[in-house]
Amino acid sequence: MKNIVKAVCVIIGAVIGAGFASGREIYIFFGVYGIKGYIGLVIASIVTGITIYKVLNHIKDKKIENYEEYLQTLGIHGRIKEILKYIVNLFLLISFYVMMAGFVAYFEQEFSIMHSIIAPAICLLCYITFMHNIEGITKMNTILIPFLIAMIVLIGIKSNIVEALETVPKTIKEGNWLIASLEYASYNSILLIPILIGLKQYTYQKEKKIATIVSAFLLLLSTILYGILIMAKENILQVELPLIHIVSKFGKLYPHIYGIVIVSAIYTSAIASGYGFAENSSKSKKSYQMICLILCITAIPISKIGFASLVDLLYPVLGLIGLIQIGYIIFRK
Repeated sequence: MKNIVKAVCVIIGAVIGAGFASGREIYIFFGVYGIKGYIGLVIASIVTGITIYKVLNHIKDKKIENYEEYLQTLGIHGRIKEILKYIVNLFLLISFYVMMAGFVAYFEQEFSIMHSIIAPAICLLCYITFMHNIEGITKMNTILIPFLIAMIVLIGIKSNIVEALETVPKTIKEGNWLIASLEYASYNSILLIPILIGLKQYTYQKEKKIATIVSAFLLLLSTILYGILIMAKENILQVELPLIHIVSKFGKLYPHIYGIVIVSAIYTSAIASGYGFAENSSKSKKSYQMICLILCITAIPISKIGFASLVDLLYPVLGLIGLIQIGYIIFRK
């Protein structure tokens, strides 16, 4: 049971990042499609669950130690393998920077704390965690994720879901909601695979099935609760962190409580992305440490670009690219 809890917490921590917890991510991929967005939420959760299970199975069966081995055992060779590897590493790198921008955006929006103070602080915390590898990430996620899930459920209960559901428009934007849901699942798979490889010590045969089911259920529950809140609001993307704006209507205390959720989500997703990038890019322990240091230092100036701009522009594009990889994973024999 302890291994299952650890695996689920790390998986959820990797997926629920700043884009998810802030509400922007859910709105971009699902909220704009109104009622059809709910179907997309279910499909995305199912596809993500299938991906998690197939990846864990493959890692165990082939005794995979790193991402390059994983691509080789999928039958991806030559130039395609190199291109896909570069794309995945690029996404992990961008995702890490997006988390840093989200952290800065929250403290600037809510507390008017300067970028020059908050950016170095979170980068230093991430670097310390990276130095403890997957064990450090697992410990931090086991502490933070149960709290994060509990807060998501509390916000859902407090928000009068039934009333919010009745106000959801049939559609806000024309487009292919099915492709959007698959994009969401695909870019999450890019982020998850390096982490899943590191989790092989926690996921034996029985643990794999339970961890997959629990993770998929919690992701579905979280996205539905968030989706109802986000879809019921118009012009919500005018603010950097939509859900902070929404929960402020519940009372003065709620934005501060939910702020802890935002910060936790940023941190757990940042360390997952950063770890995945460093692990994929390094050839030795020394190079891993150097990459982590460079990653954290460069995140300080890049985080000034702006959280909303990074999420709105890059996530849909990378999700579309990630469909190549998720196709290999799900449909291979």
